[in-house]
Amino acid sequence: MIVKNLLDPEAKREIIARINRLTPTSKREWGKMDIGQMLAHCKLPMLASMGKHQIKAGFVKRLIFPLFKSLLYNDKPYKKGTPTDPSYVQSEQKEFEKEKNELLAIVDAFTEDSITKLPHPVFGKLTIEQWGKANWKHLDHHLTQFGE
Repeated sequence: MIVKNLLDPEAKREIIARINRLTPTSKREWGKMDIGQMLAHCKLPMLASMGKHQIKAGFVKRLIFPLFKSLLYNDKPYKKGTPTDPSYVQSEQKEFEKEKNELLAIVDAFTEDSITKLPHPVFGKLTIEQWGKANWKHLDHHLTQFGE
């Protein structure tokens, strides 16, 4: 897998095109979320990278998870069924068009200037490039989950 950087204009255009190809009837190939829940879920890590969504990290996570930080942005695909931070779980029904439009707006707003200067609450300090790759990799994972 080649991980792209969401800060790269071409990679961003590609992700936007993939999101735009989703429909309310897009079917998941694995996992529990429906299409609206997936779109809502994908907004939250991006908002966290922009300092607009807070996740809580206990002492053990803050101690151990930095050792696995590279999993966020390396060339190894996320495993299907990888555990999700509880603050990212979407269990309620979501309205497809609303979630899609909000995700597209967040992707569009994701720039070097929008990235938080604070460390990730679980994984610690990330470079701008690591934030860009982590967000691309997460979006790619879930778009692939729904056939995109």
